[in-house]
Amino acid sequence: MYEFHANDIHGKDVSLDKYKDHVAIVVNVASQCGLTEANYKQLQGLYEKYGESKGLRILAFPCNQFASQEPGTSEEILAFVKKYDVTFDMFEKIDVNGDNAHPLYKWMKSQPDGAGVLIDAIKWNFTKFIIDKNGKVVARFAPTTEPNSMEEALLKLF
Repeated sequence: MYEFHANDIHGKDVSLDKYKDHVAIVVNVASQCGLTEANYKQLQGLYEKYGESKGLRILAFPCNQFASQEPGTSEEILAFVKKYDVTFDMFEKIDVNGDNAHPLYKWMKSQPDGAGVLIDAIKWNFTKFIIDKNGKVVARFAPTTEPNSMEEALLKLF
């Protein structure tokens, strides 16, 4: 993961090597999805619980590829996530599938522990990848998997 760059939600280039030696969750997010509330609340809860104490990092990538459920601008997305008191890292809106998919997502989907069950494509909003302290994809979770249920997998990596 450390070889990639992405623009944060303010448009600044971020080298993902800043996450070296941290366990990270990488997730595609959307503001208008049925899964939004539980995911944002639980991701923020995990970040509050393990961000300082264990070094957990969360990288949220807004994506509008699924039923146009993330139509807003970066400013609108930032305003939206305030209601969940989001303090983890937010990035600019990206594509996660197709020719224009962000290189990070192309790479994660190609990894043995990041490949989809039937297809490599991201199926919906809130697909979650866990990256270990060495920058390797170690798990992929379906959109319907609530973040709190990933806690056991995270604890093994801290």
